[in-house]
Amino acid sequence: MVVTRTAIPEVLLLEPKVFGDARGFFFESFNRRTFAQATGVNVEFVQDNHSRSVRGVLRGLHYQLRQPQGKLVRVIAGSVFDVAVDIRRSSQTFGRTVAFELSAARKRMAWIPPGFAHGFYVTSDYAEFLYKTTDYYDPSSERSIRWNDPALAIAWPIEGSAIVAEKDRNGVLLKDAEMFS
Repeated sequence: MVVTRTAIPEVLLLEPKVFGDARGFFFESFNRRTFAQATGVNVEFVQDNHSRSVRGVLRGLHYQLRQPQGKLVRVIAGSVFDVAVDIRRSSQTFGRTVAFELSAARKRMAWIPPGFAHGFYVTSDYAEFLYKTTDYYDPSSERSIRWNDPALAIAWPIEGSAIVAEKDRNGVLLKDAEMFS
């Protein structure tokens, strides 16, 4: 596994070793020991989630306040523009964002640690998005920062209008968000 640190060093891009031939391909999408050795992050995942979205869907920027989730994310069909926002007030990178493409073709994954808001925009006809989490989903703890907050200045590659859920349209600005210390 090749690990690349992003502009926010705790957010990691992971490229697995893929073995392919005329029959197709094989790769180990997660191995706890390999993940810990390659990243220095030793976590236990407790939940796997799978979403499917059509082109133009924007999901996020989500986080859980009382049960923060670290997420290992990947795309198994299509492609997305993926974004992480550091919302740890004590962090040197507080309020900064990192963005990258995740696609089924590249098989690259990303580690989004607890203390970050996360979202993605579907850039293909559809995308299937998988993510492992380090804590359980808690609807009462879920929060949303507005995806188009001018303070974040995220350069979403939106074609036309984004398809956004009501909870994301009603997200708060970063300056008004409940955050981590």
